[in-house]
Amino acid sequence: MTPQEKAAELLRLHTDPELLVLVNVWDVASATTVAALPGTRALATASHSIAATFGYPDGEQIPLETMLDMVGRIAAAVEQPVSADLEAGYGDAGETVRRAIGVGVVGANIEDRMAPLEQAVAAVRAVVAAGEAEGVPFVLNARTDAFLLAGEEPLDVLVAEAVERGRAFLDAGAACVFVPGRLDEDTVARLVEGIGERRVSVVGVPGTPPPSRLAALGVARVSYGPWPQRVALTALAEAGESILAGGALPEGTRLLT
Repeated sequence: MTPQEKAAELLRLHTDPELLVLVNVWDVASATTVAALPGTRALATASHSIAATFGYPDGEQIPLETMLDMVGRIAAAVEQPVSADLEAGYGDAGETVRRAIGVGVVGANIEDRMAPLEQAVAAVRAVVAAGEAEGVPFVLNARTDAFLLAGEEPLDVLVAEAVERGRAFLDAGAACVFVPGRLDEDTVARLVEGIGERRVSVVGVPGTPPPSRLAALGVARVSYGPWPQRVALTALAEAGESILAGGALPEGTRLLT
């Protein structure tokens, strides 16, 4: 598929009645493994996991060139559309997305980090404009950190803030609104009611409602952030402990690369 076709397909997957489930990846080996799984319709990168791969902490500490090189390698290695976690845009969300499109990415998360709303909306507009300038209908999963950075605010305040920002991001051209946090079913329902059905994206963490319930609530997308890498590293640690204690490789280990 061309980049334009991949972007159109990624957008369709966000608006399709079926929940878009994304198992996040962090390098070519993880990407090709997930891409080969039945049911994988698109891939999403995890910035935290890519940064950890190169020995950097999360939070735009990894050089942008290194991040873009990895997401470009991932996009080139798989047939499915790839959405990249580009954090807060590395100082220039529009230019970062323009460069990401150049390496094959057709969608992204961009964080607002609870910047003033006008500033956050301007970043969304810059991303949309970058996609238009490159001739790619870029799929922006605009992220609001209302539930991550708001401190001890009451739930009603957090929901209202996320809804206000989410609606503003959609009006500015975002395809979907990402509201990460440990959200219970009632909170997810309120976000969908306020932002729109098939317009809310959440992160799957321990305690998140299962995909079947998210789909029933009208959520568009669920991804898993750094958790797939943590699962892989847990398996590595457990296998290493067993081997170092005199054991053997785990039964059922597959040749995946």
